[in-house]
Parts: sequence; C-alpha cells; structure tokens
Amino acid sequence: MPALGEHHPAFEEYCECIFELQEDDLSVAQVRIAERLQVSRAAVSEMTKRMAAEGLIRLDGREIQLTVAGLAIAQRTVRRHRLAERFLTDVLGLSWAEAHHEAGRWEHVMSDAVEEAMTRVLGHPTTCPHGNPIPGAPYDAPAQVPLSGLSVGATFVVSRIPEELEFTPGLLDYLESRRILPGREGRIVAAPPDGTLRIDIDGSTVEVDRFAGERILVEL
Repeated sequence: MPALGEHHPAFEEYCECIFELQEDDLSVAQVRIAERLQVSRAAVSEMTKRMAAEGLIRLDGREIQLTVAGLAIAQRTVRRHRLAERFLTDVLGLSWAEAHHEAGRWEHVMSDAVEEAMTRVLGHPTTCPHGNPIPGAPYDAPAQVPLSGLSVGATFVVSRIPEELEFTPGLLDYLESRRILPGREGRIVAAPPDGTLRIDIDGSTVEVDRFAGERILVEL
C-alpha cells in the first residue's frame, strides 16, 4: 500500500470530499460526491472502486466510509487546505472565494516543511476563515445552532460557515461582502414565511435565504 504522501491528488480530493460531507452530517453517497466534485456518477463509481481496492474506503450499503488510511489522507488534505485559506486571506488579502479556489491547488503540493512554517507564521490557528476546524489543531467547538433556529429579536455571534456553503456558486462572495463572518455579532430582524431571514449585522440589514440560514452556525 502506498505511503501517506504517495497517493494521486484525485484520491486526496475524494478523501477530502467524503470527510467534509461527514463533517456536515450528510450521508456520503455517490450522488453527493458527484454533485460536490462536479463529475459524473460513472466517474465516481470507478474512483470509489479504485479507492476500495487501495484500502481507503469501505462500502456500507450505499454509504461510503473512510478507512483509517483514508481518514489520515483526508485530515492531512483538509488541514493543508484550511491553513492555505488562512494564509491567503489573512496574509495575502485574497477574498474568501479566491482563497478557497487557490487552496484547492495548494493542498496537493504543500510539503511538511511549508505546512509547519505556515502554521507558525499564522500563530497556530484552529479554524479556517469560515470557522471550520483545522484537523490537528486544538479546536474546542462552542455550542452552536443554525441561524434559522433563532426567533425574531434573538442576538447571535456567527460561528461557522460549513463547507457545503463554500461550494454554492456566489455564496462565499455574498456572505463576505455582507460581513456575515465568524465572530461578528448580529440580530434577527424578521423571519418571513418563505424562510428568508433579515438580520442586522455590522451596522447593516441583510438577507439570508433559507438554504444558507439552515446551515450557518451561530453562538447565542
């Protein structure tokens, strides 16, 4: 079996995808992987067969699970992606969307030495810019609830923008431009029947649609 650092980037991409789907409490089926990676079901079927042969995943009915070896690859890849996002936003000043795109490249080529140096330069961060935990960091998850679970008048602090929202076209740009950022305080202004929320945040009133509101996590 190849050593941890010897797998093709495609294997890393799939392990990362499975890890992030599980992190967001979504069932890991081939159709979800195809949607997330924007590839065909046939391509996912072929790749999962190869990954099972490599000992990276196991199939439990229609559910796909990472093995110990697959999880190790996923955690390393996700860690490097989220560190890269931190560096690209905090140090280089890229937007969330730009950093997410670029980090998708960096995660496959970053060496151990660069990873260690980046961690040191960034001050050993525990989350990516969107509040998602960096594997291997001493992250202590706060009590969190979905934004949509709050009543009108409730106040909150944005805690986490889950990975699922990072793959929704245009959404990262929207959230960043409206200052819906981890650590920002807000208040629910209105909750119309269609599920759209109006919130006061950073001095402005903005809208959050049902899809995002059900997934953005906040602290009370």
